[in-house]
Amino acid sequence: MPQGTGALAALQPALGGGPYNTAVALGRLGSPTAFCSRASADAFGTALLDGLRQAGVDVSLVERGPEPTTLAAATIGPQGSASYSFYVEGTADRLFTAPAGLPATTRAVSFGTLSLVLEPGASAYEELMREAAGQGLFTALDPNIRASLIADPDAYRARFKSWLPSVTLLKLSEEDALWLGGTPHEWLSAGPSAVVITHGGDGLSAFTRDGTVYAVPGEEVAVVDTIGAGDTVNAALLHGLAAQDALSVEALLGLGSDGWTSLLRFAARAAAITCSRAGAEPPYAAELTDQ
Repeated sequence: MPQGTGALAALQPALGGGPYNTAVALGRLGSPTAFCSRASADAFGTALLDGLRQAGVDVSLVERGPEPTTLAAATIGPQGSASYSFYVEGTADRLFTAPAGLPATTRAVSFGTLSLVLEPGASAYEELMREAAGQGLFTALDPNIRASLIADPDAYRARFKSWLPSVTLLKLSEEDALWLGGTPHEWLSAGPSAVVITHGGDGLSAFTRDGTVYAVPGEEVAVVDTIGAGDTVNAALLHGLAAQDALSVEALLGLGSDGWTSLLRFAARAAAITCSRAGAEPPYAAELTDQ
């Protein structure tokens, strides 16, 4: 994370990564959560696992390897948005191999970001997604596009479409949706039961398979940066759905206006708190209970 403005601002190490942030946010909200990935045995990798443990996340499924940790150097824009320079060659997480099985208590799995781009791990995660869907688990996907790391955009877009039959809940930012092409109606017809699109400070919209659209405005907040906001939305959606016992296709389709509005407002509040502080620092449950 930069400690000032400009390309040569001093950098401070910060824990992060899309699915990582989602796991931490879920743990902080109080949802029983496990992280399934591969981390370096270096000091950065150890710090990443410590961060998960501090959030109450089970790390027993995390593989370790001697390769270095992936690094992302951020530059913060005037509105708090971040751009990144990535250092990913030969790093530990992209060598992920799928476990023999997920914990028996697993109700939902969440995928996204670079883990579905960088091979050979991307193919392993893809297979895990398909297997989880085949077992009837609730599957959430956040592509969280990092275009600079996608060598063949058309091939990635085709691959994205191939995932949709295995996805229960698709969440994208407006920017992701524009880059991928297509519409919520097209994506829903390919498999997901619901599509949630984030609109930055303007809030969130949910599109369901029956053609209904639900929308809530964003929460006003003094933005420090937007890092981790979308990942916090992922966690808030999963946590909120679990609280409504709606982690299934049938329950998601029957959520209704009150259920969706409550869920989206909760996600908007959680994301706003993340935006109010530097780096990916999602809220704890206690920060949301009094709102």
